Amino acid sequence: MEFDKSFWSERYENNLLGWDAGAITTPIKDYIDQLTDKDLAIFIPGCGMGHEAIYLHENGFSNVTVIDIVDAPLKALRSKCPKWPSERFIVGDFFDHQGAYDLIIEQTFFCALEPKLRQPYADKIAELLKPGGKLTGLLFDFPLTESGPPFGGSKGEYRQYFSVFSKLYIERAYNSIKPRKGAELFINIQK
Repeated sequence: MEFDKSFWSERYENNLLGWDAGAITTPIKDYIDQLTDKDLAIFIPGCGMGHEAIYLHENGFSNVTVIDIVDAPLKALRSKCPKWPSERFIVGDFFDHQGAYDLIIEQTFFCALEPKLRQPYADKIAELLKPGGKLTGLLFDFPLTESGPPFGGSKGEYRQYFSVFSKLYIERAYNSIKPRKGAELFINIQK
């Protein structure tokens, strides 16, 4: 099966959004709540319905860019964040994106990629982050599967992919939402 634009378009068209929590999840919300610089250049790859972007918007963050391979979720997100410039809503392939960011937020994008794309993802994150920039968010912590998405993984595996980063914090999330309790790792990885 190809996890391409048509695959994801079909998921949105048929409301097959099992990964969508319906709101920003607690670990990411708590992380955002401690940020004081509202001008940080923030990027959210594979943003989906954009709950994190909406929360950032509602809390005064002015420099947020989102990307998704399909337009359907971005249309809904644009209507909820009408003051954001349209160029901050990108329909495209994450791996083709160019930019420089202080913070990249990871929420169910990595786990939706075929496992063969994990090292290219980590390399692309390193390319997109400014010196001192961070990748923060959640990765699933359950055995890697052949079928997905989501595809699982482990702390040890993730450490290998992100070994080029200067600081790696990858620990079990203590404040996951109930359906994901015990199955998420919070990451805070610095370039």
